[in-house]
Amino acid sequence: MMTRKELETLLIDYGKLMGKKGLTPGMSGNMSCRYGDKILITASGSANGYLKNEDIVLMDYDGAVQEGEVKKPSSEKLLHIEIYKKRPDLNFILHVHSTYLSSFAAAGIPLDKPVMAENTFYFGKILMADYALPSTVELAENTAKYFDEYDAVLMESHGFIVASDNIQDAYLKLELAESYAHIVLNTYILGGAKVLTKEQENAILALKNKK
Repeated sequence: MMTRKELETLLIDYGKLMGKKGLTPGMSGNMSCRYGDKILITASGSANGYLKNEDIVLMDYDGAVQEGEVKKPSSEKLLHIEIYKKRPDLNFILHVHSTYLSSFAAAGIPLDKPVMAENTFYFGKILMADYALPSTVELAENTAKYFDEYDAVLMESHGFIVASDNIQDAYLKLELAESYAHIVLNTYILGGAKVLTKEQENAILALKNKK
């Protein structure tokens, strides 16, 4: 198992990378990872692109802050906890309000059509979780239920969340999803996307199943 310092360094480094890429504006969004039988999560009011070690808080799976911590965990801690409980195979969660993905979230439009082969391969569909007040149990439940089948979900009038067993994969999927949202938005200008046929979609998904 990685040490706490090593995991904190990963979160800090990828937070900075997301900041440089414009994927996590201001103090929006939050990040977390498993740490043994606990969770390391960014602190309330922290900025993903400017994290320091003291901005990462240790809590248990009830959301209780562990002894010695001086900051509060993210207000979205319930969302992270619910996803980890549902999916033991996931170790890192990135929640962001990136521009293009958040545009679809604000419009209430899921990215659920097979427009490009690569995105169909990696995501299948990016569905839309129903709106709920941020930091509530309802928000956690509305969103986490999609992780039964998917690893990335749009959150209506809110943002985007992606999870993986490793942070590099989670980040690369975030980058890919943001690019995909940008491309789909551009297709509206060009008269609409050319959607893959069901046969073409199934052939792509069959490739995934062979991995």
